[in-house]
Amino acid sequence: MPGHTGGISTDFYFSLRTSRAVCGEREIRPEDHKTHFFLYPACQSPCMTVESEAVKSVAGLMALSARTAPKAVGLDSIKVEVLTGKDQEKLANLMIQQGKDLRIDFFRVNGEQVKVSDATLLIGVVGRTPLGVNCGGCGHASCAEMAKAVKAHKNKKTLYPGPNCVLKISDLGIAVGSAVKTASIHNVDNRIMFSAGVVALQLGMLKGCSVAYGIPLKASGKNIFWDKKFAEH
Repeated sequence: MPGHTGGISTDFYFSLRTSRAVCGEREIRPEDHKTHFFLYPACQSPCMTVESEAVKSVAGLMALSARTAPKAVGLDSIKVEVLTGKDQEKLANLMIQQGKDLRIDFFRVNGEQVKVSDATLLIGVVGRTPLGVNCGGCGHASCAEMAKAVKAHKNKKTLYPGPNCVLKISDLGIAVGSAVKTASIHNVDNRIMFSAGVVALQLGMLKGCSVAYGIPLKASGKNIFWDKKFAEH
C-alpha cells in the first residue's frame, strides 16, 4: 500500500447497496484501482466492507500477539486458529444448539453473536502434558501424579477434559490477554467466550488442546457483544 491516500478524505465509506466505494460526493470506480488499488477488492464484492476486511487483518495481528506472549519455562503449547465464513457459521450453529441441549442460555446468545461477527479467533492450549516443575498447582503432588490422573480421566465427558497443568493454563490466559490487547489497540469490538472455546474443541478444532477460548470480532457502530439478555437457568 502506498504511503499516501491519494487525496482520499477521512469521510471515506463503503456503499453496500451499490457495491461502490464512495468518498464524499465522488464515486471511486474499479477502473480507478491504479491510483487507489487498495479499494479495488472492495469494489468487486457486494458483501464485503472495508471495516470487515480490516477486522480480518487485526485477527492475524491478534494471533501474532498470542504466539509471542510469554510462556512458562519457554515451552510453547498454544494453538491459534482464525475462523471466517462457513467455519465460523458452523461454530455458531453448534453453540446455539448446545445452549438448548445444556440449558445454558449464554451459549445460545454467544452463538448468535459469533454468527454475525466478521471473524473469530480461537486460542487453545495443550494443557494435559505436565512441565515437570512439580508445583502442585493442578491439585496433584507431582507432575507424575497428574499424568496418571490424565490417563484415569481419559474417557470422562466434561466440557473441558482435565486435569490441566496450571502453568499452561496461565500461558493460555496470558496469550488471550495479549490478543485482546491488540484488538483494543485497533478499536475492534470483541468478547472472550468460554462457550466458543468449548464448542470449537467439540468440532475438532485446535487439535490436541484441552482448554480453549473463542474471541469473536466485529466492526460496527454499536458493540454487539453487550446489552444482551439471558434466559434464567
